[in-house]
Amino acid sequence: MKSIFAFLCAISCFAASADTVRIDSGSLRGAVSGNVTAFKGVPFAAPPIGANRWRPPQPVAHWSGVRDATQYGADCAQLPFPSDAAPLGTKPSENCLFVNVWTPAAHGSAKLPVMVWIYGGGYVNGGSSPAVYDGTQFAAKGVVFVSFNYRVGRFGFFAHPALTAENPDGLLGNYAFMDQIAALQWVKRNIAAFGGDPGKVTLFGESAGGGSVLTMLTTPLAHGLFQKAIIESGGGRSGVFLMPPVHATDPDKPSGENNGLAFAKQAGITGTGADALAKLRALPEDQIVKGLNMATMFGQTAIYSGPMIDGKLVVETPEEAILAGHEMKVPVIAGANSADIGFSFANTMDAVFQPFGADREKAAAAYNASGSTDVKAIGSLVAMDKMMVEPARFVVQQMTLAGQPAFEYRFSYVAESMRKEWKGAPHATEIPFVFDTVKARYGEDLTASDESTARAANAYWVAFAKTGDPAPAGLPKWPKYDPKADLLLNFAETGPMVEADPWKTRLDLVEKSVTGSK
Repeated sequence: MKSIFAFLCAISCFAASADTVRIDSGSLRGAVSGNVTAFKGVPFAAPPIGANRWRPPQPVAHWSGVRDATQYGADCAQLPFPSDAAPLGTKPSENCLFVNVWTPAAHGSAKLPVMVWIYGGGYVNGGSSPAVYDGTQFAAKGVVFVSFNYRVGRFGFFAHPALTAENPDGLLGNYAFMDQIAALQWVKRNIAAFGGDPGKVTLFGESAGGGSVLTMLTTPLAHGLFQKAIIESGGGRSGVFLMPPVHATDPDKPSGENNGLAFAKQAGITGTGADALAKLRALPEDQIVKGLNMATMFGQTAIYSGPMIDGKLVVETPEEAILAGHEMKVPVIAGANSADIGFSFANTMDAVFQPFGADREKAAAAYNASGSTDVKAIGSLVAMDKMMVEPARFVVQQMTLAGQPAFEYRFSYVAESMRKEWKGAPHATEIPFVFDTVKARYGEDLTASDESTARAANAYWVAFAKTGDPAPAGLPKWPKYDPKADLLLNFAETGPMVEADPWKTRLDLVEKSVTGSK
């Protein structure tokens, strides 16, 4: 009798436990910490290995019993970048298509807002395991938080005539974006089991993750999979990273297939038939990585394509799609940091300002009023505006003109321990503040001011996810973007503040130089 009672109790306990859920592929057991339950390392697709290398994500195999979901799965195969501000917490592997979920432990039958994070890393680095990407603080505020891995480098972006022949009518080239769509589809199917509302999803990402959000906003294949978007230092203009076509129309012009053939040739593989593809799929993981990361990617442009125009998933650049009104009509936040990234190869001030044409003197006055002779610094400033800052303004301007609620930010806060080293907030430094994981980033150097800014940034992002309006109680009201007023929310060292963009003159000149407008 006792054994029957224990069996029935075990069943009821399993059904009601905060650390167990059942999804479409099986049951999971996560880990409860305080008022948050985390489920990690959950497969959302079959391992992309062997015959699945360079295939769209395939359905995950169901499992029996209860799968342990207390540890991260492997981040995707790559050569880690030594100075990465978000170092990986796992050993990378080609078997890496995993999703992680943080949810309030006592969510009951609630339909909570959902936030889905896409990491950055130049499309060649990155993963979901870094400590600064922990979703606990979002879940503690009533949001179901999701992160996932997507293939990077040549695993994520690769084309070859043999792949085209194998799948002539299917998706080709952009396997990373296919993974992102598959993860969003997984959220739509399963997030209710974690207390989330599949109709209330905010997609957000930084750098290449922000660029990925733009791609998801503008691809017809992701329509309806999310309802709000946040783009952190994700660009928006087409001229920074050119997207080659997948298919080769000229052997001397850039294309995914030409780059794939060049890579195969370096690996000693020739031909365009099934035997060549079999040999490519048999190459060891490290030979596919081939030293590719953020430090080396510009030296591998002949054998690595990055995102491509494939005609189905990516039919046009995000800028082209936005200008044509093809983007999803959803609320958007976009912005950049005060010392964001920008690549300048100019060796003289004349070279820095030559692209401004007839406005070069105005540009020199706007960017170099002090008459500095530091070409590298001034060139990087101009490049930053072209690569990150003006494109963010472009995105919110165009979304506003399309009738979408849009909000612009600038992140200027520098952690107190870094103010002697950094003149502004470098690329990606907003992330631990948005996640409120600054303790993981700054440790014993963390100050009360740092913590206050993190709480504020996290609160704005959570409020947007909950209502579409980033208006948390007790903090300055963030107005919708208006091109005439040109107001943004600046996360300044004195606290969040609404202000007219102090860089308007600079950005107007950049806009004119890249669009040819008068």
